[in-house]
Amino acid sequence: MTTKQRKIGFSPDIAIPPGETLQEFVDSLAMTQVDLAKRTGLTTKTINEIIKGKAPITQETALKLESVFGTPASFWNNLEANYQETRARLQAEKDIENEAAIARLIPYPELARRGFVKPTSKVKEKVINLRQFFGVASLNYIPDILPVAFRKHDKASTSHYALASWIRTGELLAGDIKTQDFSEKKLKEMIPKFRELTMLEANDFLPRLSELCASCGVVLVIVPHLPKTFAHGATEWLHPLKAMIQLSTRYQYADIFWFSFFHELGHILLHSKKEAFAETGDKTKEESEADGFASDYLIPSTKYKSFISKNRFTRDSIIKFADEVRIDRGIVVGRLHHDQKISWGSFQEMQRKFSC
Repeated sequence: MTTKQRKIGFSPDIAIPPGETLQEFVDSLAMTQVDLAKRTGLTTKTINEIIKGKAPITQETALKLESVFGTPASFWNNLEANYQETRARLQAEKDIENEAAIARLIPYPELARRGFVKPTSKVKEKVINLRQFFGVASLNYIPDILPVAFRKHDKASTSHYALASWIRTGELLAGDIKTQDFSEKKLKEMIPKFRELTMLEANDFLPRLSELCASCGVVLVIVPHLPKTFAHGATEWLHPLKAMIQLSTRYQYADIFWFSFFHELGHILLHSKKEAFAETGDKTKEESEADGFASDYLIPSTKYKSFISKNRFTRDSIIKFADEVRIDRGIVVGRLHHDQKISWGSFQEMQRKFSC
């Protein structure tokens, strides 16, 4: 390599094994590989593999070649080092080309707008930035670190990589939030206080809800949904003493927010710490159990059954029932909508918009 090439950052586009140079030395002295093996004390097989690029020139071998040919060991060591560096660089460039297809499945512009990655239009930079965002050496490893995003979802249009990106933003935000060590007992005792907060506006209940969760070892993060995610919420354990509840603002109604919150709370209290969950509408056993937990804690089942058995759903009856069970009126309306006891849109004025 010339001085000029070094100055302009010359990078060869092929990796030439040092064995080719060794073969030139052997040929120049009219040697055979067998001759060189005898002179170095190496096996003929080892010499052959070095020449073919299948075996490296070790530092010990470099010293032997110095004795045989009179060329410094550093010459042979540098040839090997440059070869390995070039191989690694070319492989890295190939990897980036392969990972570009994955990068195109990730909503990079939105992640950049939110400040999680640097804005760029260059594919190579996108791949490198996304590796850092996910904390992986290759984008191919994303399904291994976030398997919950790659489970089967009820919406065919769900992008697994977009969902993984949304969950990852939650992890990064949650990592900066301090909590007490997780206490199941304390979390269960906090449920009545959570229910009381449903009566407040978002600006009032969110800070308090986050504070109460943190006191039990649960970090609450609100992350606006990303395109093609369709997620209401997610739950995972960041470590054995810290759980994360992640909620989206995809549907801007308080009753949906609260159902999603209690649903994720159900996962924490009912299911293994080894599991992570993303609420995308799937009806697995665990998701059904979390739905039941949310339904029963928001509106006690015995009182709800008694209420719907009368089959009289007026504004006054809904208000009276909501006051009786001490829950937001919009949550009752949302439950009646879901259970098809009233038509969609009925009493919608009682469902408060959620914004944060």
